Amino acid sequence: MTLYEDLKWRGLIKDVAGDESELQKVLDGPSFAFYWGTDPTADSLHIGHYSSLCMAKRLANAGHHPILLCGGATGRIGDPRPTAEREIISEETVNKNINGIRAQVQSIVPQAELVDNYEWTKDYTFLNFLRDIGKYINVNYMLDKDIIRRRLETGITFAEFSYMLLQGYDFLHLFQEKKVIMQVAGSDQWGNITTGVDLIRKVVDGSAYAFTMPLILDATGKKFGKSEGNALWLNKEKTAPYAIYQYLINADDSKVLEYLKVFTFLSKEEIEKVYEEHLAAPEKRIAQKTLAWQIVKDLHGEKEANNAVSVSEKLFAGDFKSLSVSDIMTGMKGVPTFKYSEELPLVDFLVNNKIASSKREAREFITGNAITINGEVINETDKVISKDMALEGKIIIVRRGKKKYFVAEIA
Repeated sequence: MTLYEDLKWRGLIKDVAGDESELQKVLDGPSFAFYWGTDPTADSLHIGHYSSLCMAKRLANAGHHPILLCGGATGRIGDPRPTAEREIISEETVNKNINGIRAQVQSIVPQAELVDNYEWTKDYTFLNFLRDIGKYINVNYMLDKDIIRRRLETGITFAEFSYMLLQGYDFLHLFQEKKVIMQVAGSDQWGNITTGVDLIRKVVDGSAYAFTMPLILDATGKKFGKSEGNALWLNKEKTAPYAIYQYLINADDSKVLEYLKVFTFLSKEEIEKVYEEHLAAPEKRIAQKTLAWQIVKDLHGEKEANNAVSVSEKLFAGDFKSLSVSDIMTGMKGVPTFKYSEELPLVDFLVNNKIASSKREAREFITGNAITINGEVINETDKVISKDMALEGKIIIVRRGKKKYFVAEIA
């Protein structure tokens, strides 16, 4: 299977600038330089960025040269969002974030060359930019882009409106200075990347290529990688590998095949075999466990992946006594945590710490055997939760239902 055929089978090519048959020839041809970009809005990428990293790694493994553009310039403005302007971040924060992202990318895609668009825009005067770049892009062209059109109703600043020109100029600069002939991006960047292709054609009469990947969504239509509104960071100091593993083994059956294609480097034959086994016994969640292990392994190494499996199995079984508090807290990173000092009956304990919304709901949970304390089912509504129950005198683990955990830290 060629690179192009593999990308098509995985569903990774959505929109193509120009003739797709030409894109196919380039992808399957001699080595070339390509780039993808991200703005340094945080000091770590999150799991939502991982599809782009996987794409870069696929092209790099096929012999092409990956360049990550970290938007030190564009990050100071912010890509227009559908509803509101992004918060402006300071220069100090931008630089800190770039350093964090650089370390991650070099670990995941070691072949990647990193560049910062601040380096070629910081000395570019406003007047010269308008003369050299602005004159080539018609305002009507910009207004026709979906993200701009949607924001016109609520208002858009000139800074955000100019973002498209800056990103287009990035492609032109890299085409001229680094011989980059292709850009890859998420489908929400379509307007920005086609601007770059147009600039290259108009300014230097060059030919460039671009395609987008589909945005990866969960079963509810939300962007993949959000856990109760919080990003799952690729930096394991911010999100434990177990938390990523746990998120992935809970992937919906309707999405798991797509995720295996997008986020793993298993072959077509391997993925089809895993999915066939999954369909034969979906309750075993074979596909989800394969997905979770593969991603954690590729991000953090085989040892972390195996540890996530071990912690997951023991936590799911309620086998807290075989785990140290350190292991439990690593596995429980991101789980709601609260301080506990006053010894209370179970009903009050659940309500006061927002594990149940009311005493009535708390009683229903308890009598329905839905509450476990340190792995043991508690079905007595007047059971007092004492500090003596704490593991190593430090924490009490509460589980509501099958998946929802809480940690009480002894104050």
